[in-house]
Amino acid sequence: MDIKNPDTIAAIATPPGNGGVGIIRISGTLVPDIAKQLTQKALIPRLAVYSSFNDDNGNVIDSGISLYFPAPASYTGEDILELQGHGGSVVLDMLLRRVLSLGARLANPGEFTERAFLNNKLDLAQAEAVADLIESSTEQSVRSAQKSMQGVFSVQVNELVEELTELRIYVEAAIDFVDEEIDFLTDGVVENRIVKLQQRLEQIQKTAQQGRLLRDGMTVVLAGKPNAGKSSLLNALAGHDAAIVTDIAGTTRDVLKERIQLDGMPLHIIDTAGLRDSDNAIEQEGIRRAHLEIKNADKILLLIDTRDPEIESILATLPSDNITRIYNKIDLLDLKPEINHTETGTQIYMSIKTGSGMDLLKQHLKQSVGFNEATDDVFIARRRHIEALNKGHEFVASALNQLTGSRAGELVAEDLRQAQMSLAEITGIVSSDDLLGKIFSSFCIGK
Repeated sequence: MDIKNPDTIAAIATPPGNGGVGIIRISGTLVPDIAKQLTQKALIPRLAVYSSFNDDNGNVIDSGISLYFPAPASYTGEDILELQGHGGSVVLDMLLRRVLSLGARLANPGEFTERAFLNNKLDLAQAEAVADLIESSTEQSVRSAQKSMQGVFSVQVNELVEELTELRIYVEAAIDFVDEEIDFLTDGVVENRIVKLQQRLEQIQKTAQQGRLLRDGMTVVLAGKPNAGKSSLLNALAGHDAAIVTDIAGTTRDVLKERIQLDGMPLHIIDTAGLRDSDNAIEQEGIRRAHLEIKNADKILLLIDTRDPEIESILATLPSDNITRIYNKIDLLDLKPEINHTETGTQIYMSIKTGSGMDLLKQHLKQSVGFNEATDDVFIARRRHIEALNKGHEFVASALNQLTGSRAGELVAEDLRQAQMSLAEITGIVSSDDLLGKIFSSFCIGK
């Protein structure tokens, strides 16, 4: 793509606040001139040079390490200068103002990585993995983000796009050159290749789904009557007393949220007000908020007191799917923990107080979203990647149906084209300015 941007950009690349070291990053055509005026030294490529950073009167603003990376062998593909000085917020601000006075402008969020993408240093999936690595909350998500940065995801997507391209060439050639007597509708060649492509796509979808879980986590809402054990379960999963637990019904009147790790899978646990009819205005608001959280949940854990299993009135107000019934307080009835899979959903019998059956719940949460602890081959993925893979799979399935059912060659070719375009959006081979703007605006400034 190689976009030659006339602007030189600069930003503080270290987090706000005071620290031992602060870094200012500069990228663009003015870098050599800025380096000369700022340090009064000729910098050697890729060699750390100790120097003073001077203002326009020759007074020292700070001193530290200068690193110069000439184009194209740099992160952005442009000339880059990194100034590593002391990490005080005031001194960094003074140094940044000096750089801006020499012709640079303040970088937009994610603009350094955006330039790396535009200059073919990274594809779009790799660029997104940069932000995902910074935001990773578990060791496994760090390793998966690194795999995406190294191109593991991109290679697999590009292989699918290449296979789709070759299939399109074969099909469209057969349509355009009928004299060659290539009957792809009946010879089985295209059908076999589409079936194999579909299987490979499904495998990548499964891995990407686990990568999305590592990035975004799963939102689990605890719902049920007052005193069913919702807050106790929140505390048990969080490992500390995040919620107040009493014998008084209706103790929880607001939404409580905790982010935890479950064997490397991030979980967003949300405790909600007990669901019941109430004349109390505050409790009514808590119940309203509970229903809002339930509506957006990936999984609903419906807490039930095993001694009082009547929940029909509550079930009528909940979504019909994504519900697991947790029958709590089995210790009071001397029951054993167990898990049952029925036509109406999964049922888990457990005691939150004693911890009996907690392992069944944890295993169920991981299995319900296809999470696998063995993540050596998992790459990080975003919702947009999942959506693109799903669209691609739908078009491939449609192409197979057109081939084996309708025998419509032109429609087969069109479905393959649409599948190719959908998958190409993942790596940015096909991308819109709106998509790029949305992605890179979510980055931190200086990256």
